[in-house]
Amino acid sequence: MNSSFVSNYVNSSVFLQNAVPRDSFTAALTKNIVAMLVWLALSVLNYSMVSTFRKHSFFYEDPRYIMFISMVINDAVQLTLVTALYVVSYAFSKILASACCPLIMTAVTTTRSTPLILAGMALERYISICFPLHYCQICTVRRTAWTIGIIFILSFTPPLTDLFITVAKESPSFFHSSIFCDHSLLFSDRSIYYKNCVFDSVYFSFVFLTLFCTYCKIMLTARAASTDLVSAKKARNTVLLHGVQLLLCLLAFVVPSMQAQLILLFPMYSLEIRYVNFLLVYIIPRFLSPMIYGFRDEKFHKYWLRYFISYVQRVKPG
Repeated sequence: MNSSFVSNYVNSSVFLQNAVPRDSFTAALTKNIVAMLVWLALSVLNYSMVSTFRKHSFFYEDPRYIMFISMVINDAVQLTLVTALYVVSYAFSKILASACCPLIMTAVTTTRSTPLILAGMALERYISICFPLHYCQICTVRRTAWTIGIIFILSFTPPLTDLFITVAKESPSFFHSSIFCDHSLLFSDRSIYYKNCVFDSVYFSFVFLTLFCTYCKIMLTARAASTDLVSAKKARNTVLLHGVQLLLCLLAFVVPSMQAQLILLFPMYSLEIRYVNFLLVYIIPRFLSPMIYGFRDEKFHKYWLRYFISYVQRVKPG
């Protein structure tokens, strides 16, 4: 790892900590209103999907929809946290490190969970198409629940080790100090940066290989005369969309380092850089999960649309 790159990354964190620029009232109000409106729209969409899942017991028995709804809930929590952190950064430029810590750790956990859930969903599609006769024995509700539990344990491990390293290297007074609530400021030790680079390299290599292999296997199966070509094509397209989601997820790990460089180069535009990255990394990818299953999956779409129409009719005045 280039030491000058790490030095620049740390210097940009110091810049954010010591010289947090401020937007004009109009600019700040506009940015926060847009962020809150997008959050509200996605929250209504996610709530309607979770409610649709809860109202129909047959979804509880299908690993495909269990994995999907875990993705929706994970995305909803992540979106709420990152939006709250963004708005709080305007209301309070600095907060207690002890209050920032659980927010950052939960946001990081949900961010890291997404690619692993994508890998799990791709494997479920692979088994469904390539081993249809053994699907019920391999993909059970119990195994799906265990898989989701393991995913969240793996996702929570990096921020937990970040906390342990920080507790070991920082004085107790650090957690009583006020900081700009950002991962690079809360967990600023260079060893954490190196550790996360190694972890992310292994982590994303595993997820990428999983998606690539399942896509290739499904494509080969789709060419076999004995298979259901329509189902195989849908599964292939779903895995391909998961690949797009993975690329967007990668932005959450690549963009912060790019943002650090851009802020150092253009400090006068630091707030605009943060806002664009916030939309690009945390908002836009959240639209893909509803699209893949809420709109493309015929079975779920039918029940979701029925619930959504009835909900609108209930809340409609008069």
